[in-house]
Amino acid sequence: MKNSDDKFLYNTLKDIIIKLVLWSVLFPLTILILSNLILSFDYQWLYNISPNLYYFCRDIFYNIFDNDLFYIFVLICWVLGMVYILYKFVKKYNELIKALSNAASSLFNKDIDYIELPSELEEFQKTLNHLKKENEKNEKLALENEQRKNDLIVYLAHDLKTPLTSIIGYLSLLDEVKDMPKKQREKYLNTTLDKAYKLEDLINELFDIARFNSEKIIIEKEKLNLNLFLEQIVDDFELILKENNKEINLELESKIELMGDSNKLARVFSNLIKNAIYYSTDKLITIKLLKEDNNALIIVENKGKEIPPEKLKRIFEKFYRVDTSRTTKTGGSGLGLAIAKEIIELHGGSILATSDKEDTKFYVRIPLS
Repeated sequence: MKNSDDKFLYNTLKDIIIKLVLWSVLFPLTILILSNLILSFDYQWLYNISPNLYYFCRDIFYNIFDNDLFYIFVLICWVLGMVYILYKFVKKYNELIKALSNAASSLFNKDIDYIELPSELEEFQKTLNHLKKENEKNEKLALENEQRKNDLIVYLAHDLKTPLTSIIGYLSLLDEVKDMPKKQREKYLNTTLDKAYKLEDLINELFDIARFNSEKIIIEKEKLNLNLFLEQIVDDFELILKENNKEINLELESKIELMGDSNKLARVFSNLIKNAIYYSTDKLITIKLLKEDNNALIIVENKGKEIPPEKLKRIFEKFYRVDTSRTTKTGGSGLGLAIAKEIIELHGGSILATSDKEDTKFYVRIPLS
């Protein structure tokens, strides 16, 4: 927009200066040349026709052009011309400002598909139409996010009932049947505990939604040894890996250190590893740590079903879930990758995903300095 402002101001000033200079120079010059031509012209032919007419015209011309009043009149005309040029400039400028003002108010008018401006404001026209499209796109995206969030809350509220009903049912049985066999009692207790964990996960999802809408993520950086950091995160998944019959292969380069928020980055990589575990069709999951220029590059790779391109490009949107079916295994809030993207970008880095028929990879780049 700044370039458009500069160009418009430059063209406007250039136009008015050229007109003022031309009027200032050409008008007096034209009068001077015209008066000299008239005074120096040979009127002998007029004398031959009529001496009286000759003397009459000569007296008039000399009285007009050889008189101070004439030059005062010329000066007044010159000043009036300058004023008129400035008036036309101000009027035109005012019309352009009004056109811009009307165009700005049309940015949020859904009845207007395309903003049209005078040719002098062509750059502004392009910029405003681009902003209008972006605004409509963002508004549509916000509505979609809101709808996905509302749908998710409805799903979660419904899902909360299932484990809660099971917990109440099993606890009631344990309370009523005092002489229940030990083996059966342990089975009911284990089932109740599993349902309680599921209930906790669902409640955490609700808290995630509330926090994401109301809180701004704040980064508190400290010196991190990425090698040890990733090893520790993988260790935390030991139980989940065993339950899902998965293994993680860590391929770490020599010691890589950077400044980062350990808690926030742990959330990023925990989310990526959890997704890899749940969606991998192969036993082995690979995590690589490389140094790329002045960045630390972490790649989380798993074999699995290809993510379609149209879904892959939306994978980091809020409340967007690749797998729209809610299951106890993969039914997340759709916030994990959106939060991961925000955390990585707050570190000055980037995150992207690729997927084909063989594997899905997440590339995380974080600046080392």
